[in-house]
Amino acid sequence: MLKKDVPQDEGLFGDLKELCYALDKDGQYVLVESAGWEPANIANIQAWETIRAEVTDVLARIRAGELSALAYHMARHQMDAKLLAAYAGLFRWQVRRHMKPVPFRRLKTGLIRRYAAIFRISPEELLRVPGPPEAVNRP
Repeated sequence: MLKKDVPQDEGLFGDLKELCYALDKDGQYVLVESAGWEPANIANIQAWETIRAEVTDVLARIRAGELSALAYHMARHQMDAKLLAAYAGLFRWQVRRHMKPVPFRRLKTGLIRRYAAIFRISPEELLRVPGPPEAVNRP
């Protein structure tokens, strides 16, 4: 794509720009800022809707007593048990166990702090049942 043809559709991120490569008049690749591109915007909106639906489902399961608050933070940060286990230095089965309400309530303070640090929240926030899915950060 030529530099002059880089899409400048209104983006989802406000004043933030996306960097992409394009060809300048000499045929050299250069970095060019793009405000957005409609197909990418549509894909991002659909992805955020999917994430919001997943978080809503997890919240319903927490309120039904099936999952712990840890599952909410995992869904909100788009993490699965394997990824969180790698960050926490645990086995996958341990994280899956901690996603259950009773084992989660029995976690030692050190492990609660470790999980909270991964999610960049306080230990108190990790233990609290989260609010509605509108709380999911979205561009």
